[in-house]
Amino acid sequence: MGRTDTSPSKPGHDPARRYTTRHIWKLAWPIILSNITVPLLGLVDTAVVGHLPDSRYLAAVTLGATLFSFLYWGFGFLRMGTTGLTSQAVGREDDSGVRLLLAQSLVMAAVIGLALIVLSKPLIDFGLWLLDGSEAAMSLAASYAHIRIFSAPAVLANYAILGWFIGQQKTRITLAILLLTNGVNILLDLLFVVGFGLASDGVAWASLIADYSALAFGLWRVAVHCRQLGGSLSRQALWVWQHYSALIRVNQHLFVRTLGLLFAQAFFTAQAANFGDTVLAANAVLLQFIMLTSFALDGFANAAEALIGRSVGRRDWNDFGDAVRAAGRLSLLVAGASMLLFAIAGDGLISLLTDLPAVRATAADYLPWMIAMPALAVWSYLLDGVFIGATETRAMRDTIWLAIAVYLPAWWLTQGYGNHGLWFAFLFFTLVRSASLGACYLRYRRTRWCQSAEIAPESRR
Repeated sequence: MGRTDTSPSKPGHDPARRYTTRHIWKLAWPIILSNITVPLLGLVDTAVVGHLPDSRYLAAVTLGATLFSFLYWGFGFLRMGTTGLTSQAVGREDDSGVRLLLAQSLVMAAVIGLALIVLSKPLIDFGLWLLDGSEAAMSLAASYAHIRIFSAPAVLANYAILGWFIGQQKTRITLAILLLTNGVNILLDLLFVVGFGLASDGVAWASLIADYSALAFGLWRVAVHCRQLGGSLSRQALWVWQHYSALIRVNQHLFVRTLGLLFAQAFFTAQAANFGDTVLAANAVLLQFIMLTSFALDGFANAAEALIGRSVGRRDWNDFGDAVRAAGRLSLLVAGASMLLFAIAGDGLISLLTDLPAVRATAADYLPWMIAMPALAVWSYLLDGVFIGATETRAMRDTIWLAIAVYLPAWWLTQGYGNHGLWFAFLFFTLVRSASLGACYLRYRRTRWCQSAEIAPESRR
């Protein structure tokens, strides 16, 4: 006898179509590859400016890049929120909704981007004051920032476009956009800094032009893709704020959640600075291990966002469970491999990242904390993807602040242990975040499955 599927799902569910690790990998690999290009760009920025005769130029680019990584990624909800809502519209087969979501996200990106330009002077002055560099570096960083701030509308619009394509499982297009962005940026870095001698300002101009080049390419890809979509765009809905309610609801929680995550990271760095430059540098080296692991985990989480959002849109809880399990298998595989790599080759990786004997020795002392990190962090990456796809972003907001509520007391109680206490608090923060997200997931799944069981008999009549 064939398998009879009695589990609740949307009418029309095809039991033969199951999300597998191969399906997740097909969506994830372009994202993983595009993630790898990000540190490559940072290396080129550092290399071209680091070979100038004065170190203040490198300091200026470092300060400016740090400022914009916080400023722009604070609005990263434009990527995440657009992905979740778009994937659900795809699941409902609502092409008009897919079109409208991109248009609304682009309007929000333009409004926020223009506001950042208008408020650029106080924002840049305050941000650089917090970073507290030398007087010479601060002056150059301010010049860098006042050039790069004009890229705000393009950067935020690119977030929306990337999220829109990920939500439709078009991850190869996102790869093309990011490769173009970083490729143009690297070439212009070399032209403006090495060729024209524009120093740190040249790096800012390269980023500005690259961001608008990516936007032009992205909009072209949107136009091509829209010719294949059904439905139509309701222009009237763009100018009625009530039609933005779903996007605002999802994004407001993501915004607060991102602020919490940025605070936790900044607090860790600020406290490490109190232990001296050697400890600060050692922690910075170890945090690169987290970035290395995140390349793959982010890719699987983004793939999960698209598949889970589609399943939620279809009210298909069989596919929902398949997507979570498939993404979970690959995420756990990467986490385990990372732990093994750090345990076996951690000292070698540290040596690749720094030549300073004191920093190497200090980083090696704290390496065991880093070996444990993937086992705790993997769940937060995976479940963030689940909740973005399900657009249950309130859970992401609440759990990050719950984790901070235990992070700060844990740090205060372990101050006597120095940097070991700081690492313990940070890992405890990660553990609480993952565990609370897990509890929210179990509650969400139980609620949805129960609701589906109640309506399933009616749907099968």
